[in-house]
Amino acid sequence: MAKKEIKNRDVSTEEKIKDAAKLVFHKKGYAATRTRDIAEEAGINLALLNYYFRSKEKLFQLIMAETLSGFILQLSSVLNNKKTSLEEKVEQIANNYITFLSKEPEIPIFILSEVRNNSKVFMDKIPLREVVLNSEFIHQYEEVVHKGNVSEPNPLHFLMNVLGLVVFPFIAQPMLTQLGKLDQQQFNQLMEERKKRIPSWIKMMLKA
Repeated sequence: MAKKEIKNRDVSTEEKIKDAAKLVFHKKGYAATRTRDIAEEAGINLALLNYYFRSKEKLFQLIMAETLSGFILQLSSVLNNKKTSLEEKVEQIANNYITFLSKEPEIPIFILSEVRNNSKVFMDKIPLREVVLNSEFIHQYEEVVHKGNVSEPNPLHFLMNVLGLVVFPFIAQPMLTQLGKLDQQQFNQLMEERKKRIPSWIKMMLKA
């Protein structure tokens, strides 16, 4: 029984460190984060953090991998669903990502800044080309282009439009809230409205 209790405490401490590291890295990024910041956030001493994770780099790589995986997996599950139409996929991307980013608003800037600074290290670990270019979404887009229903032949333009409409407001949130004199609740409501408006805007782009 004693061994089981110790094991449970070890797992709990490790998860506590990971949760704290996620919070601090997402807010500050790799360069500005100290291991002491993570230890303080987790409510433990620095020696205990170093016992579980030998370096800031190792802990960061773990958090970065989990963050990217979560972001890409959500996209992959939508893009590769053979039971949904192109328009339904747009609706799901808007709904899923706005819900996700409303809970984790620091993630877009965190991913963009860290991948930009370490593109070789992180992009090699992400099967992004396989997730996007070989997806059902791409096949569906190519089909509507072939039928003459869409004039833009490059599906990346279409995907950039969708993701840009979803992600950019969270990146620009400080500027937008000041511009519109919005509190957090009002900004969240604005994002909820976009769940319905983005698919409508994309449909108009497709028709144009």
